[in-house]
Amino acid sequence: MLQTVPSAPQQAQEWQGGQKTALGEEFRARKLNTPLDKITRNMAGKRSTTRTKRKRGRYIKALPSRGRVEDVAFDATLRAAAIHQKARRQQAQEAADRRAEVQPALHVRKSDLHRKVRVRRAANLILFVVDASWSMAVAERMAATKGAIMSLLNDAYQRRDRVGLIVFQKSTATLVLPPTSSVELAQKALRDIPVGGKTPLSAGLTLSLHVTLREKRLHPEVMPLLIVLTDGAGNVSMSNLPPQIEAHRIANQIRDEHIRSVVINMEHVAFDQGLARKLAEHLDARCLSLRELHAEALYEAVKKELR
Repeated sequence: MLQTVPSAPQQAQEWQGGQKTALGEEFRARKLNTPLDKITRNMAGKRSTTRTKRKRGRYIKALPSRGRVEDVAFDATLRAAAIHQKARRQQAQEAADRRAEVQPALHVRKSDLHRKVRVRRAANLILFVVDASWSMAVAERMAATKGAIMSLLNDAYQRRDRVGLIVFQKSTATLVLPPTSSVELAQKALRDIPVGGKTPLSAGLTLSLHVTLREKRLHPEVMPLLIVLTDGAGNVSMSNLPPQIEAHRIANQIRDEHIRSVVINMEHVAFDQGLARKLAEHLDARCLSLRELHAEALYEAVKKELR
């Protein structure tokens, strides 16, 4: 069942119809020369590891327990205690002589305790958030996105990654493809997606935030990544705020939830007003510009971000 987030209906004009999209032409992604491009991000999913608070996973190092006594790292605890044994034995011997007690072979105190730091494999959630409002490149944009989704799903079977798709157009945002690892379900959901109308950017970002937070509640160790394909020019609001201000506020919420994002700037270089870059700044995300459209290049760009 499709999930939608509506925008204010009085500000949107209905666009009747749509068109089917197939796989598009090849494109190459190049990084924009901005300070944000220097930001490095943690790897995720089966392609890497993430820290876990559970007692499962690979033990990689130890830290002082600071009052926490679960999952004790005995090796690190013994090393911490070893350097104090001479002084502690002397103190214990004096006390033992007075009480005629036998002192233990090893003196361990609470301050010596260390806990284990573990890492484990975690799945990625790759959520495409696509502007399907009317533009000259919208058909190619949708075609490239569909092809990238299918490529990622074919690659995700053993990695336990999942892929989803949100499309925003006219006055609503729609969860066309709920997060899934099923190629068959994706093929059915992606078959016919209409395009055209205005740009409810706020609705698209809001729905992506809701979907991501829900997935994190269901799967606490999932590592979400939003791929936002847009020119950044929202023109439909969900409230009384101007569309761009509203979209940037929602982007700030996504950033504050520590959700990784990448903005794919779909505006033609001759008409680019920097709106996609501004959106990326609010998301604390990298911004890529695309010269040519092709599913394989978008797929490679996503894989590079995951690495």
